[in-house]
Amino acid sequence: MSTTTEVIAHNWAFAVFLIVAVGLCCLMLAGAWFLGGKAHGRHKNTPFESGIEAVGTTQMRLSAKFYLVAMFFVIFDVEALYLYAWSTAIRESGWVGFVEAAIFILVLLAGLVYLARIGALDWAPARRRVVVKTTTVSHTNRHTQ
Repeated sequence: MSTTTEVIAHNWAFAVFLIVAVGLCCLMLAGAWFLGGKAHGRHKNTPFESGIEAVGTTQMRLSAKFYLVAMFFVIFDVEALYLYAWSTAIRESGWVGFVEAAIFILVLLAGLVYLARIGALDWAPARRRVVVKTTTVSHTNRHTQ
């Protein structure tokens, strides 16, 4: 048997998988094209979300705090998943695993405290602190006689 035949025989399952995947994608695209709606109207391609029509422009600037909060959510959400996986294997990990998880939680809390202290989680505008200096003025009437 030649090496080419051996490679094809060895990887036949992968080749069948690729052929079926591409064929299924083409079948779904063709089905959507044939069975899809053909109605055209004035408001057909306008965005409509949650029952509210779009107002204004899409070129609106957003604060970076939206992205910061999204990143914090993803980070803490992934860490919560890690703790869930740890809790399912708590009997196998024993006290060593408990200490490791406690250290992990303490590091998370330290990060959360740090974020709160630098104001990364504060949505309110920065408070302006106006320092009012009070000076005492003494009015002495000095008349020389």
